[in-house]
Amino acid sequence: MKHEIIIAGFGGQGVLSMGKILAYSGLMEGKEVTWMPSYGPEQRGGTANVTVILSDEPISSPILNEYDIAIILNQPSMDKFESKVKPGGILIYDSYGIHTPVLRTDINVYKIDAMDAATEMHNAKAFNMLILGGLLKIEPMVQLENVLAGLKKSLPERHHDLIPMNEAAIKRGMEIIERV
Repeated sequence: MKHEIIIAGFGGQGVLSMGKILAYSGLMEGKEVTWMPSYGPEQRGGTANVTVILSDEPISSPILNEYDIAIILNQPSMDKFESKVKPGGILIYDSYGIHTPVLRTDINVYKIDAMDAATEMHNAKAFNMLILGGLLKIEPMVQLENVLAGLKKSLPERHHDLIPMNEAAIKRGMEIIERV
């Protein structure tokens, strides 16, 4: 099984971190993995995206023109990547950052109110883990214990005390994602 994923939004939303944690999780399961970030020099506040490929077979190229899954966290990214989701693919968006509804009817569209849930949790940094939880609910490509191991690998040791909060956010994200 191969998953070709784009995660796109503003710098500071945890886009690159979410991709890195997903990539580490795949590595822990023995999958072939690519992680290819793209961001402008302004990074925080500018647009950022990351392409992640998880596969049971060798990956021929990390460069993609179409994606199985798009996680879209702002309107500029929706404008750029909605058309690049393969027919039958998945598009997940946070309702807070999107003003124009998804127009395509040949893809599976999911909404997750992650910004609202992060506010309820009193932790804006939980935003990306809420999104990741939603993704794993509809497409369980890696196991939760490997995501937590990926978190431990990608977070500096001084932040390992945040892993339980991140786990709670992932589980909450699994509860709040809904099909549109």
